[in-house]
Amino acid sequence: MNPLKGMNRLKDVNETNEFNLSRRQLLKSMGVVGGGLVVGISLTGCGSDSPLPIDTAANGYLPNAFLQITSDNSFVFYCPRDEMGQGITTGLATLFAEELDVAPQRFEVKFPGVHPAYNNPAFGAQGTGGSASIRAHYEPLRQAAANLRSVLIQAAAADLGVAPDAINLDDAHVVVNGQRHPFGQFIETAKTLPMPTEDNPAPLKAASDFKYIGKEFPRLDGVAKSTGTAVFGIDVELPNMHYAAIKHSPVIGSTVASVNKTKAENMPGVTDIVTISSGVAIVAEKFWQAKKAAEQLEIKWNTSELANLSTEQLKQDFKQMLDSDEGVASDESGDVAAEFASKELAINSEYWAPMLSHSPLEPMSAVARVENGKAEVWSGTQGVQPIRGLVARALDMTFDQVSIHNTYCGGGFGRRSYVSHCIEAAEIAAATSKPIHLLWSREDDTRSGVFRPASLMRIKATMDEQGTVTGWQAKRAGGNIMPQRLSTGLPGVLPTAVPKGLINTAVNVADSVFENWIPDPTSVEGLSSDYDFPNKETLHATINHGLPLHFWRSVGHSFTAFAKESAIDELAHKAGMDVVDFRLKNSQQQPRINNVIKIAGDQMKQMQTKPGHHLGFAAHSSFESHVAQVAEVSVEDGRIHVHKVVCVVDCGRVINPDIVRAQMEGSIMYGLTATIHGNLQLKNGGIKESNFHDYPILRMNEAPNVEVIIVDSEEAPTGVGEPGLPPIAPAVANAVFAATGQRLRSLPLTI
Repeated sequence: MNPLKGMNRLKDVNETNEFNLSRRQLLKSMGVVGGGLVVGISLTGCGSDSPLPIDTAANGYLPNAFLQITSDNSFVFYCPRDEMGQGITTGLATLFAEELDVAPQRFEVKFPGVHPAYNNPAFGAQGTGGSASIRAHYEPLRQAAANLRSVLIQAAAADLGVAPDAINLDDAHVVVNGQRHPFGQFIETAKTLPMPTEDNPAPLKAASDFKYIGKEFPRLDGVAKSTGTAVFGIDVELPNMHYAAIKHSPVIGSTVASVNKTKAENMPGVTDIVTISSGVAIVAEKFWQAKKAAEQLEIKWNTSELANLSTEQLKQDFKQMLDSDEGVASDESGDVAAEFASKELAINSEYWAPMLSHSPLEPMSAVARVENGKAEVWSGTQGVQPIRGLVARALDMTFDQVSIHNTYCGGGFGRRSYVSHCIEAAEIAAATSKPIHLLWSREDDTRSGVFRPASLMRIKATMDEQGTVTGWQAKRAGGNIMPQRLSTGLPGVLPTAVPKGLINTAVNVADSVFENWIPDPTSVEGLSSDYDFPNKETLHATINHGLPLHFWRSVGHSFTAFAKESAIDELAHKAGMDVVDFRLKNSQQQPRINNVIKIAGDQMKQMQTKPGHHLGFAAHSSFESHVAQVAEVSVEDGRIHVHKVVCVVDCGRVINPDIVRAQMEGSIMYGLTATIHGNLQLKNGGIKESNFHDYPILRMNEAPNVEVIIVDSEEAPTGVGEPGLPPIAPAVANAVFAATGQRLRSLPLTI
């Protein structure tokens, strides 16, 4: 495989006059602004006047898409985002509860189907990710509740014959002269009143009046999950439901050439064997019957061009790209070339991050029923909207013929925004005329899923005698996520009338843009951030091997922070400065990251470590939040032990401190898995690892004590699901250097 293949594609086609666009014309035509790609298309495929995909009670009042109140004073909150353990049902319900003066615990939370009202304001489509839920909904949900609050007060004033200013609200009740009246008493009158308009909205509460925002209370889904009554995708059951298992190709990207069903079709419980788009499916009365029968299928594959690809080849190709002049620049300031010409490089270091599996503990699963010209799919996902479109395309249906029912997710980390298993389940259900529960095994997900891209990064830097970084160049070689995301996502969100050929054209143009004109933001984000580099540039050299790459928790920050914060640590030692003081000196123009560095540094000074224990420091901003971490580490018999992590986070105004702490703790544990264990290896175009015995996750005896310090802030809320992860790998690596003098520049960390 030629790693430079395609890098000069735009140059070649320009010379033949097949694609004669200047860089400026191309970026303007595609709406590229500030490094972001804006595609001028409708992403919903349906009008805003379409009916809401929710059940309403006969005596219910539905003032907006998010809340239903009944006459018996019950409250149903239709959560617009997906709950995968991050606490979003509690967080978003709290926003509504605050403005409405209803205790969050009163809400019954349900997940709606597909509708434009539930689009994520952060990216204009219905999905959950990017730590965007609270920051995107903080004001819109509060405003929706405040508008309802205003209408309820007017209705109560009319029904009770009092002035609106004589009314107080308290926990779902109207209070007048000491008498409490439930909200449900006034919904019939409220139905007749107009809502405040966008031009004249109801006022929001002042922060000083908050009752629930910023307060700590148990999660709304805690009881259901503790008692086993919460319904996850794997729990869904339908009458006459059969189970399916799929045999996927051992070589990524291969397709079925032929299949010998003889051994499998006579096994107990087997009812159907069907070839689908991604492999061969066995349908049986029980899952274990389907799984064992799938092992007996004899399949010949049309082997893909990846058959000879290995991790070693990846590294060689990436290294070749790093050493070449290929690459597109972003995040530029000053004159790096002149700075490098005037000073000797202080560092010139390379950092490796491997491919990773998401490995959520609930495997991929979907239940599908196709009958009477309709299709229904049940699954816990991060995006119900793409499922509807993709299933509609796969079954040659319209959007209106497909219904999606979302459930709780047993972990997501980006994996559940890739929904191929839902398409598979629908294909099998259509082919067999049976309700199908498709369940992927752990081996399926590890070997046949999607992966965090591998990355090789090089950082060069100069500094002056006072320890100020004067020049910074960061270059990353690797694959891009966004073109693949467009390839798999656009067919799901564009109307089915849009032909696949047109979508492919759009994807190919985007692919060319990210290879030749601007870096995919998810490939370089965070690589040159957080510090006051007067002369800097970020370069990206794209190499597309055709591997299925996808968002992984904290996306590009999961690997760029390792390179950036390891390099900063190297520079600090090169300058002979304390690692915290060095960071503070070089972040004077970044007040929020500077502040968390200072707080974490003060904590570091107070930490009393045992003999043989050493401390490492790292800080990183992502998803508009700022995190600094101190890792206490020891190295014994060649093994790295992480004993304690102090985490300081500034995520703006906090909705529920307990959830913030839980997300920091979870991010650290997930990040530690990648730091000391995570390593998917390619051999002959397939993944060598298969399950937790050879792709281990962090065990309880490896889990450190974690102390989370939340910065008090009045800024708007920012992300918490992902920002806790990026600093942990460099913090541990920097602690290992403090312990051993050995600088580890490759993940997972090994001595």
